Amino acid sequence: MLTESEIKYFMQEDSTSTKKRLAGIGTRYYEGEHDIKQFRMFYFNADGELVEDKTRSNIKISHPFFTELVDQEVQYMLSNKDGIFVRSDDPRLQELLDEYFDEEFISELQEVLTGTISCGWSYMYAYMGQDGRKHFEHADCMGVVEVREKETDDGCAYVIYWYIDRVAKSNKTIKRVQVWDKDQVTFYVMEDSNKLILDPAEKINPRPHVIYHKEADDSVYYDNFGFIPFFRLDNNRKQISGVKPIKDLIDDYDMMSCGLSNNLADFDHPLHVVKGFQGDNLEELAVNLKTKKMIGVDSTGGVEVHTVDIPYQARQAKMQEDEKNIYRFGMGFNSAQIGDGNITNIVIKSRYSLLDLKCNKLEIRLKRFMNQILKVVLEEINSKEGTDYQKKDVWFDFEREIMTNASDNAQIEKTDAEKQQVQINTILGLQGILDDETIIQIICEILDIDYEDIKDKLPDPEDRKETEETINTLDQVEDEVIREGNDQETAEG
Repeated sequence: MLTESEIKYFMQEDSTSTKKRLAGIGTRYYEGEHDIKQFRMFYFNADGELVEDKTRSNIKISHPFFTELVDQEVQYMLSNKDGIFVRSDDPRLQELLDEYFDEEFISELQEVLTGTISCGWSYMYAYMGQDGRKHFEHADCMGVVEVREKETDDGCAYVIYWYIDRVAKSNKTIKRVQVWDKDQVTFYVMEDSNKLILDPAEKINPRPHVIYHKEADDSVYYDNFGFIPFFRLDNNRKQISGVKPIKDLIDDYDMMSCGLSNNLADFDHPLHVVKGFQGDNLEELAVNLKTKKMIGVDSTGGVEVHTVDIPYQARQAKMQEDEKNIYRFGMGFNSAQIGDGNITNIVIKSRYSLLDLKCNKLEIRLKRFMNQILKVVLEEINSKEGTDYQKKDVWFDFEREIMTNASDNAQIEKTDAEKQQVQINTILGLQGILDDETIIQIICEILDIDYEDIKDKLPDPEDRKETEETINTLDQVEDEVIREGNDQETAEG
């Protein structure tokens, strides 16, 4: 078991690591806190000293492209129509899986994906709920520290998970710290990164993973998972944030845009060149121009008004190029992209191609991550239900949905319906060659109907034959009655 000093050491070492520093940059940019916020301007004064220029405009506006790209990828990844991502062909197993992978789980998975893309990796941990089954919750990677017995070990001996509980009086930060191993979890409280003490709010500390009561004897029983219940999802092999390939482009866009705003703010007023001013000082001149809109000059004096042409075209062109490259190298969908007006389904799919490529790469890692959780869920289901379900009985459905052109869809449906009608008419024309059962089977295939589901509802061939003979007999009787009536009318005439 780790001591308090060891826990503080591992937390401090982890917080200053290069890995967490880079993850922090991704978090900042996802929250719209770009480097432009710290931008300052300097100049050399008359004494040759470098001083900050606080007279010029210094507009600091972040343009959160990365926020949009992250949310795009997450929502597109989870854009399944019915929101069911874990499926099974066994109805009973599907019912049990739906209890675990419900809306609450999807909400936590969304947070995991957001953290994975913005930081480079993220976690989900399992805990036993009051309903007697495992639940899963997102854990921010910035507060998770993996501790190994040796650096060369694959698995963790401990996982330290901390989060800020609240900010108390005098801006003191209260941290909750949990130390997990394969048998139990120990709870601590830390105030302003000082002394680490056992959490007095926990009655049993350290506490096994599972605590439950039996109503028969009102006894308390303990159990453990046998593993550290933290599951990690990586954005890529090196656990690098998605902001890395586009950070410089976003910074350049911020600089160009804010520079243009500064120019407009600094040079939005005309310059007045005054000759022969009849006054005491320049302050009086400025007041007269602002209030009275007039000034006094001598017989040889005058006022010339000059404006400054701001070279905004170059900045605009650079901003447009940066924006295009941000979506290109960020592999996202640019909703502001202007085409030729011919927005067909093919054009829409082509605009989603980079986002599809990025999500395909993430899907491979997401399925591996989900398999780890599925293994835990199936073990619990088999233990409770007395079954032997395997991972091969379950599959993941991350089929993504994109917007489509309604006119194209209607035309496609019309074409498919016409094609089906031609096929059915062709099959019906073979009634004298093929038997009725074969014709019905082929029509069911065309209409995507399961023949086995409807064959018992079809009338018996003998009954159909008798019905056809009865109809033919009635037609003959009807024709004969009509013919006799016509003959009688002819004779009376």
